[in-house]
Amino acid sequence: MQQPIKPNVFYHADWGSTAKKRWCARVALGADGRYTAFAPELVGNPGSLIGQLRNEAGETGCAFAGFDFPIGILAFYAQRAGIASFRALLPKLGCGEWKDFYSVCDEPGQISIHRPFYPNGRYKGRRKQELFRGHGVSSVEPLLRRCERGGNGQRQACCLFWTLGGNQVGKAAIAGWRDVLAPALPNVSLWPFDSPLPSLLVPGSVVGAETWPAECYGWFSKGPLGSKRDRGNRGKLGASLLRWAGAQSVAIKDGLKKEIQGGFPHGDDAFDAVVGLFGMLKVCLGQREPGEPDDRAIREIEGWILGRES
Repeated sequence: MQQPIKPNVFYHADWGSTAKKRWCARVALGADGRYTAFAPELVGNPGSLIGQLRNEAGETGCAFAGFDFPIGILAFYAQRAGIASFRALLPKLGCGEWKDFYSVCDEPGQISIHRPFYPNGRYKGRRKQELFRGHGVSSVEPLLRRCERGGNGQRQACCLFWTLGGNQVGKAAIAGWRDVLAPALPNVSLWPFDSPLPSLLVPGSVVGAETWPAECYGWFSKGPLGSKRDRGNRGKLGASLLRWAGAQSVAIKDGLKKEIQGGFPHGDDAFDAVVGLFGMLKVCLGQREPGEPDDRAIREIEGWILGRES
């Protein structure tokens, strides 16, 4: 296992496609060297988020921010588009030849290299096969990053460019890239693109990473969660979180304890914000590896989900 890393601010956002679906939670390091976890709340203004974390961490501390949206672009698409670096691409999106990148296609015929997301709105009859044809493939596999493909007991994630349904991630990625990450460059480091995690978490830094709360459920409980929309299921996993926090001497503020013991009455978005936060803490306490393979395509183009085994 890696050596423990001690950011003084942890922040995790469960990032939905609309503002009311975006919940965050945070942990702060006290002067006594002990972490304290706070109750989840709505994200607020995404444009000022990185600046707020930088101010909170201060010049001698560092902030580690996790976001439940894809950070990286799939290798198949990058090769077709001539993209060598996701980090270099990010500030170009929405400008010049990439001006329509964030504009979700209304019709299958609009899908192109520079306008890859589909479909816009809840239209009946839209099928993923239309997205596949638009990108010149016959199945979803080429449109998945390696960390999204699942297998060996891991769940398969949704395709980045698909924007319809409850498990879609496309619109969350659009909002996250456009409103949070791109405006903050170069004042935020991105894992794993900029370096392995330990070398990024240094004084004065804000580090962003991709998370997937569903990946973390099994880190704290041996049994399956069941539906996270069930308040009882959320409460059971919450009890495991409290036990784990107690064993690590992580203090739990009263608001968070009430939320956990009540089965997260604010819903599954607040629940995932807290689960992902504890997952980040588990990685930085040296109890789980970040997980990224030593592979150029991962480091420069596709990225990785924090803590997912390669």
